[in-house]
Amino acid sequence: MPFTNILSKAQLDAIDEMHNGCILCGDVGSGKSRVSLAYYYIQNGGDLYSEKYTWMVNPRPLYIITTAHKRDLNEWEGEMIPFLIANQTQVIVDSWNNIQKYKNVIGAFFIFDEQRVVGRGKWAKTFVRIARRNKWILLSATPGDTWMDYIPVFMANNFYMTRSDFIQEHVTYKPFQKFPVVDHNRYRNQGKLIRYRRQILVDIDEAKHTTQHHEDVFVNYDIPKYKDIIRKRWNPWSEEPIENSSEYCQCLRKIVNTSDSRQVAVLEIFEQHPKVIIFYNYDYELEILKELFVGKYQGIKVAEWNGHKHEPVPDGGSWVYLVQYTAGAEGWNCITTDTIIFYSLNYSYKTMKQASGRIDRRNTPFTDLYYYHIRSRSGIDLAINKCLVEKKQFNEKRFAEKTTTVRWAIPMKKLEQK
Repeated sequence: MPFTNILSKAQLDAIDEMHNGCILCGDVGSGKSRVSLAYYYIQNGGDLYSEKYTWMVNPRPLYIITTAHKRDLNEWEGEMIPFLIANQTQVIVDSWNNIQKYKNVIGAFFIFDEQRVVGRGKWAKTFVRIARRNKWILLSATPGDTWMDYIPVFMANNFYMTRSDFIQEHVTYKPFQKFPVVDHNRYRNQGKLIRYRRQILVDIDEAKHTTQHHEDVFVNYDIPKYKDIIRKRWNPWSEEPIENSSEYCQCLRKIVNTSDSRQVAVLEIFEQHPKVIIFYNYDYELEILKELFVGKYQGIKVAEWNGHKHEPVPDGGSWVYLVQYTAGAEGWNCITTDTIIFYSLNYSYKTMKQASGRIDRRNTPFTDLYYYHIRSRSGIDLAINKCLVEKKQFNEKRFAEKTTTVRWAIPMKKLEQK
């Protein structure tokens, strides 16, 4: 049976364009995993169009570097079954946390799942080392927001030997700054960068049968307490002065996120959608959500995925799945509901996009998908949402500097030491 029965035309077209060192770029749920395995299969002698299965010829060992969640759920092993890859060669599926274990591998084939090579950290350095010694492809729904994000991939393709080479040729820094700040609006010789990016990006132009409906649900918050924190810079929970911009933003967010009207909004949405996934950021939000649902309604199942529990998606006619962004924004999917509630916004556009993709899958039976973004008109919620709209990362320090011109209070412990 030819593999054209399990691969769409858009996926087959992408396979024809793929090459060593490319980034397979497709929306969340577009089937990047299966396409990458099909590419590996034909690169090692397989035939996607043959009526009978074609065995590979001396296939390279396959290493798949993915998220810990995907590794633990054995998703990749399931995707390999039609290609019989594990029957013919060594296959290792591991997480990005363990990528350094494979820095000395030579002559293998690597699939890097989910973009994790931004910046100059150990993962990026190890990725470049591996890529220069092996065949490889990278999968990503969000390959890069700025040219700086592409540096490791450009180095892995030998477009630049070092990070300094790229910076010297293309980067301009903003003047009058206390430390070097890249001016992302003034890269030099961008035509060359655009040509390199076009050379490595391969898109899966899959026409989706689903339509995403995003709705902002505005709620109230305690304005006097919010303003009190801005004015006094005092943490009412620890009963100590706020020490830095991160703590300042966390305090403002806690005032906003613990509002009763936010909880009422969740219940109103749940009345219309009895099976719902709820994403949240902080442990105190989890306690609020559990208080809303656990033991309060007969026949409703409640499950969690976070740093404490790894429970599967519930089944039945009515359920709530509480998912923490960092732990569960990627690496799993659900086709038994059409609704996600974002109880609070995450700082990262990429994380929000990955979270949205949990129900937007090729095999979902739904055509209309509903996303409810619960937020207030507080300064911090508006600032976070603006960054998400602009596909940027929210910066706590920058927000704090805009909302207060007074130096941070000296912590009480430091005063006592003096």
